[in-house]
Amino acid sequence: MESIGFLILGFILLVIGGEFLVRSSVGLSFKLNISKIVIGMTVVSFATSAPELLVSLQAALSGSPAIAINNVVGSNIANIGLVLGITAVVGSIAVDKSFYQVNWPVMMVFSGALYYFLQNDGQLSQVEGIILFVSLIIFVVYIVKFQKQPLEAEEVDGALAVVSNFKIVIWLLIGASALYFGSEWLVRGATDLAVDLGVSEAVIGVTMIAIGTSVPELAASVIAAAKKEKAISLGNLIGSNIFNIGSVLGLTSIIKPIQVTEATILSRDIFWMILFAALVLILALLPLKHQINKYKGFFLVVVYGVFIFLVFKN
Repeated sequence: MESIGFLILGFILLVIGGEFLVRSSVGLSFKLNISKIVIGMTVVSFATSAPELLVSLQAALSGSPAIAINNVVGSNIANIGLVLGITAVVGSIAVDKSFYQVNWPVMMVFSGALYYFLQNDGQLSQVEGIILFVSLIIFVVYIVKFQKQPLEAEEVDGALAVVSNFKIVIWLLIGASALYFGSEWLVRGATDLAVDLGVSEAVIGVTMIAIGTSVPELAASVIAAAKKEKAISLGNLIGSNIFNIGSVLGLTSIIKPIQVTEATILSRDIFWMILFAALVLILALLPLKHQINKYKGFFLVVVYGVFIFLVFKN
């Protein structure tokens, strides 16, 4: 029961921390006059990827690398199958040219690079982590420089656009503190529960922890979709998947190389991650082009359900 208590407390704190971190990040971005698509792809993506980063660092440093690697792979699957699926059901998401030309290809390149590095020697080394992290920085510089659009041409959330610097700092502190303790308790509860149930850490990491750390993405995307701010919702999800690989696994492996201790990560889970990434492009090109509507969203959720079923079945 104690492990479940830590799991629940961890989930709750991650939700609270993610919400406040997103608020402070978006508020700061508006003050810097950065467009919503860039906000979604960078600031919001990094903010909502913070739980994955803290959970992965905590797991790696505490000697549970299976949780670290499966958390990121599972989160990337959940971001598309669960989060994008539910978000599209709430409100159809428009797909712009930058998705086809830059964002989706970059996500696939990072996914392919992760698979190559892991299958090469069964680990993510410090050098490979540096490559991923530096590549992420180059990508961020590129989209900030070349995808910048004037805020005046977009709908702006007035509440966040005029928020004071003091509030932004307070939100940032609350968010960071909640994410820190939430990640620590989530990992502790998950590892204890895995032992109690006789389930591997890899299964817990790719399902329960992955869903838990994807909650900020779900909250940010659903709220954005409900407010018709589609640039943030889609950009947030694609950006989060890129940040999860580039910053979360990149930084974690720089601090401590990540060993692949579960064969399923390379034989099953990472292929599901690439499959879901490919599904987004296929659905965007199907009838009702350049739009992920509620039917496509429902399909993604169903496929995600199949993935979860197969993980626990095996």
